[in-house]
Amino acid sequence: MTKNYYITTPIYYVNDTPHIGHTYSTMACDVLARFKRLDGYDVFFLTGTDEHGQKVKASAEKAGVDPQAFTDKVSQNFRDLTRAMNFSNDDFIRTTEPRHKAAAQAIWDKLVDNGDIYLGKFAGWYAVRDEAYYGDEEVTTNADGKKIAPSGAECVWMEEENYMFALSKWQDRLLKFYDDHPDFIAPESRRNEIISFVKSGLRDFSVSRTSFDWGVRVPNDPKHVMYVWVDALTNYITAVGYPDMNSEKFKKFWPADLHMVGKDIVRFHTVYWPAMLMGAGLPVVKRVFAHGWWTAEGQKMSKSLGNVISPYDLIQKFGVDAARYVLLALFPFGNDGDFSHDLAVSKINTNLANGLGNLAQRTLSFIYKNCDVTLPAPGALTAEDTALLTKAQSQMLPGVRTELDRQRFDKALEIIFDVVSDANIYIDAQAPWTLKKNGDTARMNTVLYVLAETIRCLALIIHPFMPTSAETLLDQVAVDKSGRNFAALNADGALKPGVRLPEPKGVFPRIMDEKAA
Repeated sequence: MTKNYYITTPIYYVNDTPHIGHTYSTMACDVLARFKRLDGYDVFFLTGTDEHGQKVKASAEKAGVDPQAFTDKVSQNFRDLTRAMNFSNDDFIRTTEPRHKAAAQAIWDKLVDNGDIYLGKFAGWYAVRDEAYYGDEEVTTNADGKKIAPSGAECVWMEEENYMFALSKWQDRLLKFYDDHPDFIAPESRRNEIISFVKSGLRDFSVSRTSFDWGVRVPNDPKHVMYVWVDALTNYITAVGYPDMNSEKFKKFWPADLHMVGKDIVRFHTVYWPAMLMGAGLPVVKRVFAHGWWTAEGQKMSKSLGNVISPYDLIQKFGVDAARYVLLALFPFGNDGDFSHDLAVSKINTNLANGLGNLAQRTLSFIYKNCDVTLPAPGALTAEDTALLTKAQSQMLPGVRTELDRQRFDKALEIIFDVVSDANIYIDAQAPWTLKKNGDTARMNTVLYVLAETIRCLALIIHPFMPTSAETLLDQVAVDKSGRNFAALNADGALKPGVRLPEPKGVFPRIMDEKAA
């Protein structure tokens, strides 16, 4: 039976250009999607853009264009980023698409029919930047008397006739759901935060606006447009065919296996969204993981400081694959983290250039020069040979799989580069150059075969993180396309002696630190 896996990024708000935070979320999803495909899953990987709301309308007015033209342009920037970073998303959704408007209106009607949406009047502290209301107990007053949300956004008091979602009635059912599904919210700190929030008491929240008109129209009441969270969150079911719940895609992929979000929107995905899904009679997503925020060289990123990190800057400095690697290797996923140029350069040079790159280059160059450009046949294996092969062929994948299923990308990479370290220790200890000098060709061939086979396994397992580099390495050890999956990772898929190998070329160049230069 085919295993299915549905993973989503947040849909990104189009009032600005993509930055490192957008790249980080999508990068993590791309690694998981690629890993699952290689591991035998039928994967659906969704990303896209959130294009309605007051902020978008204001940004369009500032730019002197109508909102649709503005969103067309900015949404394309996010599409361009998926290509630049070699993301493998299967769909790119825009909330201005007809398919999405139909889905949003369908779930709205369902929630109205089930008594979860009603017409009322709402008053509260509203932050335009967050597209969110806050209670009196959540806002603070700064020195000039302005009200500030927990996010730091300025709030204004707003009152208007709105349709409301009856969130308050879902409190007990949500708490039971969290108890029954302990892995639904991750990491643990976010789970504790959400449970505490829900236990403190839930209030009904506004799901429509009449103060602006850039949004999905409310069915049967066109003076209202849907508020961002009903509109935006519905994208996850739009993309799999909702409201046609009998479609093959919906039956195959819903509920989603993982929503990846930033910590600033975890409440909406773990409180509002499951309540809406329950209200509409739909299964709830299996897991929501909220990652942290980035700073740059110890400072909060801001345009005024000029330290906002563009993904294109990373590509220019490090190359696509090294940029992909370093974003997930620098610190534990889920924590806040600081981007340090020096640390990034050190990580790339140590693990990629000096580690895996050097291992591949000196092994394959030695084979090319001394084995008639063919992969040598191994003889009897020693305990050292067997230990390295066992680690590469059978122990590495289960460990990496476990860590990635928990979204511990840094731990998964540690397992991979532990094998790289063992292989470099092995080549230095076995010294094939000395074996050649001493005329022990049989042992030399065994050592070189073990190393080439280890490189094959490493190339397969790093593929989700650095696909282009992995493909190059697999080409250099002559692995055909049918063997480029995890089913072939074990000893049954091992390299065949006697195959001709191409002339090796360096895969991971050393990064020159411009500060030192």
